[in-house]
Amino acid sequence: MKSIVTLLLILLVSHHGSCAKILGVFTSPERSHYILGSTLMKALAEKGHDVTVLSSYGEKEPPKTKGTYRDIVVTEIMKNMNEMMAGGQGSMFDQGDMSPFLAAGFLAFMMPQMMEPGLGDKEIQKLMHSNEKFDVVIVEQFMNDAEKALSTHFGAPLIVVSSMGANYWVNTLVGNPSPPSYIPMISTDYSIPMTFCERLENSLLFLLTEVLFKWYVYPYENAKIKKYIPNGPDINDVLYNASIILMNSHPSLNQPVPYVPNMIDIGGFHVQPPKKLPQDLQEFLDSAKEGVVYFSMGSNLKSAELPAEKREAILRTFSKLKQKVLWKWEDDVLPGQPENVKLSKWLPQQSILAHPNVKLFITHGGLLSTTETIYHGVPILAIPVFGDQHLNAKAAVKNGYGLMLPYPEITEESFTQNIREILNNPKYRNNAKKKSDAFHDRQVSPMETAIYWIEYVIRHKGAPHLRVAALDLPWYKYFLLDVIGFLVLVTSVIGCISYYSIRAVCKKICNKRKSKKLKQKKN
Repeated sequence: MKSIVTLLLILLVSHHGSCAKILGVFTSPERSHYILGSTLMKALAEKGHDVTVLSSYGEKEPPKTKGTYRDIVVTEIMKNMNEMMAGGQGSMFDQGDMSPFLAAGFLAFMMPQMMEPGLGDKEIQKLMHSNEKFDVVIVEQFMNDAEKALSTHFGAPLIVVSSMGANYWVNTLVGNPSPPSYIPMISTDYSIPMTFCERLENSLLFLLTEVLFKWYVYPYENAKIKKYIPNGPDINDVLYNASIILMNSHPSLNQPVPYVPNMIDIGGFHVQPPKKLPQDLQEFLDSAKEGVVYFSMGSNLKSAELPAEKREAILRTFSKLKQKVLWKWEDDVLPGQPENVKLSKWLPQQSILAHPNVKLFITHGGLLSTTETIYHGVPILAIPVFGDQHLNAKAAVKNGYGLMLPYPEITEESFTQNIREILNNPKYRNNAKKKSDAFHDRQVSPMETAIYWIEYVIRHKGAPHLRVAALDLPWYKYFLLDVIGFLVLVTSVIGCISYYSIRAVCKKICNKRKSKKLKQKKN
């Protein structure tokens, strides 16, 4: 009996010693971003850690985990977003046709203002003025740089989670090279390699983003820190202080790019094993002898908001298919609904894509949807509208596992042609399966990788040894302008000395020759 009690005490002490207090900050009003954050934090709680999550959504039912999981719902950001979007902005489908330069300006000016009330939310203020301590603070990177100051406030190491791959927003934070010669900016749809004109526009867009961030975004975020955080640090002491950045990317999903040591790929960490489907969906999928076409435009774009002419073109196409169609439709009624189309306001996407009868996924091309379709090896028809959707769609075309149909170009003819091409040509499914194989071929799962590195930062109380020296260099040293200037000066001085020395020697030689000729004439 004594030995059993002793063993239980040892296990209890061991559990307590390995348990960390973790604060996750995922306040973005985008539900897809919350899905990433909550999935990561639930896994940490399941590992035995005590987790607190600041978000705009929260869980309907607290997850049952080995550790603790506490939700703190921030309401002010969502409220502010709704107020900003009210007043005749129209459907989100109307916002997609925007030049990359306007899109960059929109993100730089609108997103920080949309996230403005976050730190001022009463729940966050209550947490900040409590006596709580955390072992690490995890913040999502999404135009919310002021929230990184919570790590300084709580005296904890900072970990940043990027909802996408390497991009300007995160590269500058860790000194990662980001040459616009072959790395497209987020707001473009350029594929690799870029043409001269694309590289020119990409470079100008890079410079514009530099100006916007250095002269507007960061000063704006600095003002928020001073306004909402007692004795808040300067933005420059927060921005470049991340121990690691967890990237929602993987070479099987994204273009290979250089990484500094503290950038860690965890692309696909949110993907879960398929769960049991509701009976009606299971029967619908199982009975589809010719296969199923799955259609969803994600959580932000609403299919029910499609203009009548686009909706009717889609319906006429679906009515001609021998396959069944499963459509995420957010309204109660779909006028002219064909018999082979089943509607639902919500669908368990990952479990649907895992069903062997799903032959095609028609998607907006969001990164989460793209990741899930590659995970399950299903080809796609991408209908990009805004953001990184165009880049993801272009990648699908380049890698041969899908086609792209820009939203403005949707007609019955174009929609039908693209669907039939993918369904009738096995190369798209074969390429999707190859991509899936590459995605799954890892030493450990992406979630295990994420948890390892988070616990690594906790064990070492940060990871300053992973920080590259580039972060400590002023820009003129980073680009070697002082060295280049010195070499130009030295070369110029040597050139001038050589020029005047040679000139003097030549002049002397010429004078001697002239003198010799004069002597010869006299003689």
